Amino acid sequence: MMTSLIVSQILSWIMILGFGVALLAIARQVGVLHIRVAPAGAFTTSGGPAVGDATVKVDARLLDGGPVTIGGHAHDIPLRLLMFVSAQCPLCKSIIPMAKSFARDERVALSFVGDDDAAAQRAMIAQHGLEAYPFVNGPEVGQAFGVAKLPYAVLIDAEGTILSKGLVNSREHLESLIVAHEMGIKTVQDYIGSLKAQAA
Repeated sequence: MMTSLIVSQILSWIMILGFGVALLAIARQVGVLHIRVAPAGAFTTSGGPAVGDATVKVDARLLDGGPVTIGGHAHDIPLRLLMFVSAQCPLCKSIIPMAKSFARDERVALSFVGDDDAAAQRAMIAQHGLEAYPFVNGPEVGQAFGVAKLPYAVLIDAEGTILSKGLVNSREHLESLIVAHEMGIKTVQDYIGSLKAQAA
């Protein structure tokens, strides 16, 4: 009786140790899989000033006609996010609430930039409650930043340096701009590429 009890306990411990080893192996495989299918983050295009470049001041007009300067120094604002959108872009309309939430959570000064029919832009502002945000409407800013596709975002620091930029269509993409800045890398794609190279 005692012998069978001891054998039973030994077998139980062997099974527990086996499950532990199997769990560690699964955890490792999940980590490898996570690297392989990790989110790409905001897709950086080659046009316009690069990450790390200083922005030049661009004189533009708000939708209400008031003058505004985009870029350059803004010592009282640590981080600024320019969101390039259009009333004709369905993805832009879906990213706007995420951009507002993201800017609030990350304490980023958010400005919207577009180049579209003024009436259509005003309708979008009313629909999405953007009255509290600066909204630039005209081609100057988009041309200065080399924006060719929408929705597009540019993160700028107080000195006017571009910290990160790219096409965005999800909250995850917006967060990747902050992540890239905090990690000191140009893009999340660069970081993931280096991880894949190490894993290969």
